[in-house]
Amino acid sequence: METHFYAMLSRMKYIERWALMKNSESENVAEHSMEVAMLTHALAIIGNVRFGKNLNVERAALLGLYHDSTEIITGDMPTPIKYYSEDIKNAFKEVEFKANEKLMGMLPADIRNYYEGLFCKQEEDSYLWRLEKAADKISALIKCIKEEKAGNTEFKSAKKSLEDAIRKMELEEAEIFMEEFLPAYYKNLDELH
Repeated sequence: METHFYAMLSRMKYIERWALMKNSESENVAEHSMEVAMLTHALAIIGNVRFGKNLNVERAALLGLYHDSTEIITGDMPTPIKYYSEDIKNAFKEVEFKANEKLMGMLPADIRNYYEGLFCKQEEDSYLWRLEKAADKISALIKCIKEEKAGNTEFKSAKKSLEDAIRKMELEEAEIFMEEFLPAYYKNLDELH
């Protein structure tokens, strides 16, 4: 049986992010997803090491890796539009649900159960999904920092909104990352050595 699942996922590199913003450097969903996977993994490790939690760091990374996979079908919906009203937000959740169903339908039945929990939120992963959401916001914040460093003021208000949103999440792992690791993103390559 021929399956299109992996070929579809490989198209994440063609979905551009930040469509409503003037970008000095483009970013696609594949690049963003890899960064979110690394950041979710890092937040889970911080939770385990600094706060004595018992989080599955590998699963955290996988949730980050696949978190925007439905955008292959839906495209990247800009945040101001996605959350413009409760009606639009709910409609888009339904579209994402249908996109998840479509992607899962591309997998053979004997493999599908390995992916369903990565695409459809499970209660047992609720804390990991909170970390993924924080990592997603941190990734967007990193994009804003890069744009700011390139002299692009277009991302100034987005940066402030993201900083506030991350703090409001009240996740100790995200607070640690923001305090200890985020400042390095303001440095150039020579300063990182």
